[in-house]
Amino acid sequence: MKIEIIGVPNIPEIQQGDDLPRLILAGCESGGIRLAADDVLIVTQKIVSKAEGRMVDLNDVTPSQFAQDYAQKWGKDPRQIEVVLRESARIVRMDKGVIICETRHGFVCANAGVDASNVPGGHLVTLLPVDSDASALAIREAVRAETGVDVPVIVSDSFGRPWRQGIINIAVGVSGLAPLRDFRGEDDPYGYRMHATIISVADELTSAAELVMGKVDACPVAVVRGYPFVRAEGSSRELVIDPARDMFR
Repeated sequence: MKIEIIGVPNIPEIQQGDDLPRLILAGCESGGIRLAADDVLIVTQKIVSKAEGRMVDLNDVTPSQFAQDYAQKWGKDPRQIEVVLRESARIVRMDKGVIICETRHGFVCANAGVDASNVPGGHLVTLLPVDSDASALAIREAVRAETGVDVPVIVSDSFGRPWRQGIINIAVGVSGLAPLRDFRGEDDPYGYRMHATIISVADELTSAAELVMGKVDACPVAVVRGYPFVRAEGSSRELVIDPARDMFR
């Protein structure tokens, strides 16, 4: 198997209301990238959120007393803490200046996905899209309408991991492919029948693409080419563990 990862160049600074699929296709054209049916398009959450207007001006936020107290204890901006609290469905843990939250999407992550990086102005933060799967579907449908090619789309974001240093990119929105590959019931090369192995294909494709996209390289879109994915409507909700099986809830 050969897999190729291609960064899409010349994506401009995204503003609210921008036609994101059109800008992605323009970047592909400028980079000589002709989308094919076996490609997967990886798009960062940050530019999706910017296009959808999922941004908050901290100058417009009045922090609660709770946010002020926590921010003062740990040297944080109380306005940003307030936005994190508003975006959280549940606080999993608050300690040492870190807030681990469950979002309304079901994701468990730092700061409910509220992020000030790669945002101009110094007083703006981005939020996760309201429905990242719907965002991925909208991009997929627009690209298909323009090119005639049905390219799966994954919306990516950076998440930390328990017990591991360093962040990786994972899929927070999926459309057009099965995000999981279930090996249960299959035999390995030595004849062992697998009972628990389920691979997160969407997360692995997204994490691999980040090696090309980078965090500070202004390359928010990439094409993964050559991976034999399974076509399906797909959803990031399939990647969220059932609360009944969550040993850390």
